[in-house]
Amino acid sequence: MMRKIGSGQGTSYRVCQLRRALVVLGIASLALAGATGAQAQSLREGIAAFQRQDYARASRIFIPLAERGNAPAQTYLGLLFETGRGVPQNYTEAAMWYRRAAEQGDSRAQYSLGLLYDRGFGVPQDIIEASKWLNLSTAAAPPQAREARIRIRDAVTTKMTRGEIAQARLRAVEWAPSREQ
Repeated sequence: MMRKIGSGQGTSYRVCQLRRALVVLGIASLALAGATGAQAQSLREGIAAFQRQDYARASRIFIPLAERGNAPAQTYLGLLFETGRGVPQNYTEAAMWYRRAAEQGDSRAQYSLGLLYDRGFGVPQDIIEASKWLNLSTAAAPPQAREARIRIRDAVTTKMTRGEIAQARLRAVEWAPSREQ
């Protein structure tokens, strides 16, 4: 069952638009984060293909980078699997790629993973885990995305008990990024 964040029919559409805008706003920082030399060039090529809406080519570029632990490529690959662009739509696969990037500290992946946990898409629905990832994402958000992420995080928090909020905050405080090897 899909749960909307907020109320009204336009809210889900606006959340989707917001997510797309956040991805576009972060393209420059994603291109530079965690990538050097040939990897950076390949990542830029993947991002360029993504922006041209050549999702099949973008996925072919992102897959080997993501498999080698490149967090921005993992985030883009998660988005492709979540939306079914260039690859078959698969929320479980999207969650796996988002998690790999989120564990490395990629705030966009943390945000997307939090939303998947909130809705129970590709992962068991878990409001505490959703809140943990949304808290981490909000704390690391670039200034232009912070306010929007705060609104989404707070909307999820309104569905929680005080005990659940405390658990989510504790998980976020105890979390530390780890690099893939």
